[in-house]
Amino acid sequence: MSQLENKTFDQKVTRRDLIKLFGASAVAASGIFGASSQAFAKSAAHVVILGGGIGGSTFAKYLRFADADVKITIIEQYPEYITCLRSNDVIAGMHTLDELTFNLETIKSKYHVNVVIDTVVGADFNKKTVRTAKGDNFSYDKLVVSPGIDFKFEDYEGYDAELAATDFPHAYKAGPQTLKLREQMLNMRQGGTAIIAPPQNPFRCPPGPYERASFFAEYFKKHNPTAKLIVLDPKERFTKDVPFKKAWERLYGYKSDNALIEWVAGSEGGRVVRLDAATKTVETDGGDFKADLINIIPNQRAGVLAQKLGLTNASGWCSIDRYSMESELHKEVYVLGDSAIADAMPKSGFSANSQAKVCAKAVADTLKGKNLEDPVYANVCYSLAGENYGVSIAAVYEVRDGLIQPKGESAGVSEVTELTAQPILESVYQKNWQRQFVKDVFS
Repeated sequence: MSQLENKTFDQKVTRRDLIKLFGASAVAASGIFGASSQAFAKSAAHVVILGGGIGGSTFAKYLRFADADVKITIIEQYPEYITCLRSNDVIAGMHTLDELTFNLETIKSKYHVNVVIDTVVGADFNKKTVRTAKGDNFSYDKLVVSPGIDFKFEDYEGYDAELAATDFPHAYKAGPQTLKLREQMLNMRQGGTAIIAPPQNPFRCPPGPYERASFFAEYFKKHNPTAKLIVLDPKERFTKDVPFKKAWERLYGYKSDNALIEWVAGSEGGRVVRLDAATKTVETDGGDFKADLINIIPNQRAGVLAQKLGLTNASGWCSIDRYSMESELHKEVYVLGDSAIADAMPKSGFSANSQAKVCAKAVADTLKGKNLEDPVYANVCYSLAGENYGVSIAAVYEVRDGLIQPKGESAGVSEVTELTAQPILESVYQKNWQRQFVKDVFS
């Protein structure tokens, strides 16, 4: 084992320290960390985490707060992680990928976590071991998997991962495809047509395609005013659709004769079924659409690692115990983030962060022989319908009737008002929220 695993986390962490670090709301929402010294009982257990993104990094950090002595190892394939949060901003030219790129150095040094950069190739749940491509084996007492998403290219005739990596980027994992899609938008001919085709539910970041559509329309308004964006959607509604559509009306002439953006619902033939790459044409239930730029965001399922390890059910996602995030298929294994079936909770970075905190508490308590407490989950999502026009959604969740459901009247979407300052303020909140959120995860 690494020497890092033998170090003791000797910093005393109080509730006041946590509030200084993350703000009162973050600590309160987790419902986890009191000041009692009993929360830091000795433990010789080893917890292995597969995936060092938002879910995995948050879990490692908050497990360390809950247990000073537990051994923690993160196995992550890549030395750097690019957040999908605000990756649409890169397409809009508001940020660079470097500003969204993080590593695990702080998690490693500050919280005494053993970080292994390697690819997991298998696991033996009976022997409680994980194997990596470099030939190493890691034994665990608890295994936490945060595997992200995978794309169902097979749902679209003529579309595949190779096309997505070249001329038809989905750009729904931040990285080179993000830059490629921005380049295509900037180089689109005057008066041309662009298509964005969102996926069917459930999928990562439900407002993401519509924020992206907004940025396309905003760019066209400034630089290509005779161009048009068509959103071909398999759904009848989408997250935050009321404030988004109002913003489109105000900013981009939605539903007018000179609209820069058009939204086609599933009942109107919006579902894309085929791509003809040679002619840049998409076939939908309602007919064919030819465009200069085509951005198909594929339907999704649990990440490849979750599939490989046998953590998915017939739905393609991972069923979990709502009180702990423990897999319903394999005991002592926990699934966080987008891959998990979390009922009313959206597949978002904030959800993964919240689930990781609940899971950290559950794992720490289980290792100490304590009973699980009723969890409290939360989600907050700020989106932009323009650089200075924000919309948001938020909710607190509880386990009720065996499902994760909104608690009371906590759920809400941005109210549509005539107050011109409201969406401007929401855009400011979005930018500030993101800065604090990534600190909570990676610092």
